[in-house]
Amino acid sequence: MSRHFLILSLIGALAFFALFALWPQLDLDTAALFYRSGHFVGRTPAGDGFRRFFYDAPYVLLAALLIAALARFFGWIGRGPDGRAVVFLVATLALGPGLLVNGVLKEISHRPRPEQTLAFGGSWVFQPYDSFRGQCGHNCSFVSGEAATAAWILAPALLAPPPARAAAVAAAVVFTLATALLRMAFGGHYLSDVLFATLFIFVIVLGLFQWYRRGERARD
Repeated sequence: MSRHFLILSLIGALAFFALFALWPQLDLDTAALFYRSGHFVGRTPAGDGFRRFFYDAPYVLLAALLIAALARFFGWIGRGPDGRAVVFLVATLALGPGLLVNGVLKEISHRPRPEQTLAFGGSWVFQPYDSFRGQCGHNCSFVSGEAATAAWILAPALLAPPPARAAAVAAAVVFTLATALLRMAFGGHYLSDVLFATLFIFVIVLGLFQWYRRGERARD
């Protein structure tokens, strides 16, 4: 199942590459859905609270899993992530949201965020996802770091026991969707920013999950 999901993520990424290259206006049209009376609708006290929750939750989950792994190592609990699972969790977070998204793409894309562009009250010119010629110099719009970190929750979801795995994966997808919509409602990202962030992380997580499963099968 995870291999099929990986293939679908790769196909989806290629399809969206073509879609947004041919129809960049789609980003402006979807961003406009969240813009009312001169401001983005997510910028409210409640929106700030939800954003804080969505931002912190993946790191809190990782910390809890690492504590459980230590507890298992010292024999304090009978079940918890083993060493290979810890490597999988840390590596996917470090390589995906850490290196690819925040370390590379957000620094070289130069894409202004929606709130920074002329169409939504800013002073910079809109740039399609593939232009890399925008006026943003640092921590830019493409791709969404928070959507990428939210998408990483797929990694611990895949480690859930088989009876609960489907529900855990579904919850991870819903969490990612909610984070992506909130970032768009804040005017922080376009649709392509959150879609590509999600798909890139899904590919990394699902690719490394194949490595994790091979190791588990070999040990069994």
